[in-house]
Amino acid sequence: MKQIEVQIMGQSYLLGCPVGGESQLMEAVQRVDSAMCKIRDGGKVRSRDRIAVLAALNLAFDLGLRASPVGDASAAASTQDDQADPRDDEQVLSSLLTRLDRALGADGQLI
Repeated sequence: MKQIEVQIMGQSYLLGCPVGGESQLMEAVQRVDSAMCKIRDGGKVRSRDRIAVLAALNLAFDLGLRASPVGDASAAASTQDDQADPRDDEQVLSSLLTRLDRALGADGQLI
């Protein structure tokens, strides 16, 4: 196991990485950094913790879509349409924020 220093949203992290897994780790870091920066740059979320949770949910949701059956053409078509329209991204983000606020309760609201 070796350690690699990476940057995510401008902050340094020292991560453990198995020998030979560097490229996979760097790809994962790039995806997480990109997802977090996109949410931050949207301007509606300021808390780093909340940005991380939303990015994790988005990435997990994307992985779930990739794992869905290939034969479902309607799901694939709607996924492509959703990604093409930024207003849909805003609706998804707004919905995720609302659900996160409900889950955290009044004491857990971060913004």
